[in-house]
Amino acid sequence: MINALPAGLLPDGLTPTVLVLVLVAALAAGWIDAVVGGGGLLQLPALLLVPGLSPVQALATNKLASVFGTATSAVTYHRRARPDLRTALPMAAVALVSSFAGASLASLLPAAVFKPVIVVALVLIAGVTLLRPALGEVTALRHRGGRHHGVAVAVGSVIGFYDGVLGPGTGSFLVFAMVSLLGYDFLSASAKAKIVNVATNLGALLFFVPHGSVFWGLGLLMGAANMLGGYLGSRAATARGSGFIRVAFLVVVTALIARLGWDVWSENLRPLVG
Repeated sequence: MINALPAGLLPDGLTPTVLVLVLVAALAAGWIDAVVGGGGLLQLPALLLVPGLSPVQALATNKLASVFGTATSAVTYHRRARPDLRTALPMAAVALVSSFAGASLASLLPAAVFKPVIVVALVLIAGVTLLRPALGEVTALRHRGGRHHGVAVAVGSVIGFYDGVLGPGTGSFLVFAMVSLLGYDFLSASAKAKIVNVATNLGALLFFVPHGSVFWGLGLLMGAANMLGGYLGSRAATARGSGFIRVAFLVVVTALIARLGWDVWSENLRPLVG
């Protein structure tokens, strides 16, 4: 269980150098998250550089910072791309509840259990995206009416739970699911994904905050950097369209595969070989 101890404002071991590195990572993560998701690839590992910060405290503080970035991106996308809220809002509501449930298990289930499955899933996603260049170019909805919303809610539930438990790649999973399962183009999918991602971050925070796992000062500083990155990224994405987002998506997914693949090797395979 997570101990209900107040984390405070800033970790005791935080140095100015590490703080600058963390803020730069938060800025870049906000940009990546806004375009295609996957900013946790930078932001969460950067937080783990802070001395004395436990994995759960890093995850909780990361969620606080990410709320600001994803909310800024969601507002910017809504103003410039006008996503259909009839799909996004039910997804977000279910994802919030699922993320809360996932966060409640975050300290009980080791990340090593999930990482091999996530790497395989990301490889499949990258392969499908590469082999089907027309995927996500234009919106061609695969389902209509209640079935469309049912699939959307199922996607929000599963990915929301994953975000609460672990998190890296959540935005990328959301974008790909909306493109491949629901038939949206990459721009529309990214716009809706940001709304759902705000909900998953809030859902996890609803669990972490009462347990005192958040470093508020650090999280708010990172949140400011995340907001700037999110604003710049969402403007770039809406200006350049689905083709730009598709390329960025493949780059981020490849980086996620490399990062998580190294973790799988280090945590599971290297001990067996050694």
